[in-house]
Amino acid sequence: MSIWEEAYLRKAHYNSRRHFLKKCTSGLGALALGSLMGCGNQSRSGMENAFIPGQGPHFAPKAKSVIFLHMAGGPSHLELFDFKPTLQKLHGKDTPASLMEGKEFAFLKGTPKLLGPQANFAQHGESGAFVSDYLPEFAQMVDEVSFLKAMHTNEFNHAPAQLFMHTGSPRLGKPSMGAWSVYGLGSENKDLPGYVVLTSGGGAISAGKSAWGSGFLPTVYQGVQCRSQGDPVLFLSNPASIDERLRKKSIDAINQINQLEYEEAGDPEILTRISQYELAFRMQTSVPETMNINDEPAHIHQMYGTEPGKASFANNCLLARRLVEKGVRFIQLFDNRWDTHGVGAGNGVGSGMRRSCKAIDQPIAALLKDLKQRGLLEETLVVWGGEFGRTPMMEARTGEGFDGRDHHLEAFTMWMAGAGVKKGMVHGTTDEIGYYGIDGRTHVHDLQATILERLGFDHEKLTYEFQGRNFRLTDVHGKVIRKILS
Repeated sequence: MSIWEEAYLRKAHYNSRRHFLKKCTSGLGALALGSLMGCGNQSRSGMENAFIPGQGPHFAPKAKSVIFLHMAGGPSHLELFDFKPTLQKLHGKDTPASLMEGKEFAFLKGTPKLLGPQANFAQHGESGAFVSDYLPEFAQMVDEVSFLKAMHTNEFNHAPAQLFMHTGSPRLGKPSMGAWSVYGLGSENKDLPGYVVLTSGGGAISAGKSAWGSGFLPTVYQGVQCRSQGDPVLFLSNPASIDERLRKKSIDAINQINQLEYEEAGDPEILTRISQYELAFRMQTSVPETMNINDEPAHIHQMYGTEPGKASFANNCLLARRLVEKGVRFIQLFDNRWDTHGVGAGNGVGSGMRRSCKAIDQPIAALLKDLKQRGLLEETLVVWGGEFGRTPMMEARTGEGFDGRDHHLEAFTMWMAGAGVKKGMVHGTTDEIGYYGIDGRTHVHDLQATILERLGFDHEKLTYEFQGRNFRLTDVHGKVIRKILS
């Protein structure tokens, strides 16, 4: 039997009454029920319109772009920004039972010892904000940022906490913050993805690529992971013996087949695939040019500490500035080196965390300076933080006590800068040992609502219909943190 005969017989089989009665009748009831329950996206005027980027802001935005610097693993606020001299005095003493009873920790058990700060603190800038000697370069920029010192979350393990931070849910399947942003505003550059992800620090983050996925939104809105070493995007270059003309012809042919399939099946995801093929072809020219930092002047490389051709957080910070200049809407930098349990020498919040800070200190300060001197900080929101904080108690899982701290969801520090965020402000206070937020507490959903507000969205109104209800990034929670906004 030839391939043509086989294809003909297969088509005849699927168009037979026997196949319909045997395989398809059970789906009719589901279709009818779905229609009665209002399932499906009825908010569009047509399927094609669902894939036109940009639904428009609800009010005039302050930010055109967002750069989210995520320190995956949970950096300790007690060694960076939250100065607690009382905790130093209590170093080595038993933790009060009231701080352990009824609480969930990843590894702490029994009666752990309190661990004093492993860093030295000083006040900086006109605002007098406390910053430790782990971040001497960033300390010079404190008057540009607003600190959120009583942030809290619902999750105490890495993967669900990272998902919660970026998708508003600890479970898989929800769109990420960047996907919501591009769904709402689109991108100013049709030749680049509206949502770009850059990673450093080695290994994959615990939440995986779902942290920048599109969830139930069309996949055209998911983050595109780029690299600062080798091809910016895997398989972006043409294979050997395939030139640009032939690649274009092959994509046109694939998209013609996809269009025919869409006209027959009506699956809107096929339209996403068509747009992704077209974007991928345009990216073959635009991405290598944008991601090439070799043409930056020597003083910029010196300021950031960049090394062209290497994978590093510094290179990613410089790339973030270049992407903002090109109109990319949402840029996420994940740095995976902050899980400081103290399970071995150099893994704790002492020398281990000091080493991690050295890799990010100069680049972050440079990014803020560079955005400001180019007039981009006024329209770019920069956000820094991890998925949770660290306990005031020492984790001694191995029995050695290498100055480690366990995961902590009750209090941690994040900061924001640019796009009308107040400068040199500290919002929120924790108790004497940095365990609870006692004033100005803010939740992860509040942070998400505030980021969307800077982009021009009412977080309660930026929704997408899925499974019969309107979903949003903040679910049914979240309040904009107005006190840090001008």
